[in-house]
Amino acid sequence: MKSTKSSTGVWFVGARGSVATTAVVGALGVRHGLAPTTGLVTELPELDPDGLPGLDGLVFGGHDVSPRSLTKKAEALADDGVVPAVLVAAVGAELAAIDDDVRHGYDPAEESVAEAVERLAADIAGFRERHDLERVVVVDVASTQPPAQDPESLRTLDDDLPVGAVYALAAFAAGAPYVTFTPSPCLRLPVVIEAAERSGLPYAGCDGKTGETLFKSALAPMFASRNLALRSWASFNLLGGGDGATLADPVTARSKTDTKRSGLDAIAGHAVPGPMHIDQVEELGEWKTAWDHVLFDGFLGTRMTMQITWQGCDSALAAPLVLDLVRLTAAAHAAGRSGALSELGFFFKDPIGGTEHRLAEQWRELVTWRRGLDA
Repeated sequence: MKSTKSSTGVWFVGARGSVATTAVVGALGVRHGLAPTTGLVTELPELDPDGLPGLDGLVFGGHDVSPRSLTKKAEALADDGVVPAVLVAAVGAELAAIDDDVRHGYDPAEESVAEAVERLAADIAGFRERHDLERVVVVDVASTQPPAQDPESLRTLDDDLPVGAVYALAAFAAGAPYVTFTPSPCLRLPVVIEAAERSGLPYAGCDGKTGETLFKSALAPMFASRNLALRSWASFNLLGGGDGATLADPVTARSKTDTKRSGLDAIAGHAVPGPMHIDQVEELGEWKTAWDHVLFDGFLGTRMTMQITWQGCDSALAAPLVLDLVRLTAAAHAAGRSGALSELGFFFKDPIGGTEHRLAEQWRELVTWRRGLDA
């Protein structure tokens, strides 16, 4: 890993949540040689890690509405087996210092959209100035947001904007590239797209591809390339933690199921039937379990099935990808890129600006794009 002083700041929306906390603890662990770089795509030689901002120099801050400290959240994650307790103890002082750079987030009941955008943007700009940073990448890792009812109507600050859109507008107002890792309609709303175009900044999203959709994007092309008829794909997801509680609301859960469904249909070239459920099991905590049942036809119409069961820790799957996206988006900003970074679709269920969902093709696009940044 490159070991130089960085001029890149990372501003998390949801800075005291599970994903952001895991990312910070992990980055600090790698920085001090206490953790390996397993899971970090940007450490692969194909992406030339020496030409990207080093993890050892990233500076962290963010917004959150939770009063719980970053240290307390890290300790809770250690208790749940997400991060090593010994690592949390080793970086405790640094976590407390980072927590001093976490500011109060946006609550629609407390201020107007215009007031929030101005205040949030000032927080981001102040962070950049305080740490003498060349750039700050804002990453939304907050809870899943419900889909916008009429996205085309959302064109001004006076509209009832989704929370993610307010943070995106604040990032662009502060001159910061923006990444939405959470399911959010924000980067497809006219008011946000227009602000991004005026700013000339790069942005990427949405909905990080960490688990079930990841293996769908790898396996589904197999059926197409072998000319097998994909008849149905049923998906059942059980999860706990804050994400499970948020997705217990069927309206909010639709944002997640829509993005999970769209990629499969695009790869298959037709709508693939089958139920898709996300259910809360509070006792699972930070862990999730998924079961998939795939029905397909082979030669002479012979009906066959594939069943997949897996268990994963969402924060541990997501955190390295978040750090990857920071490094790549910062490099794109440094190279003068603007607009939707569709080549980062490798990391997302619902890539902004792109239509490719096949994992292998997305990887090739990412590698080619990364090489072009240095050209």
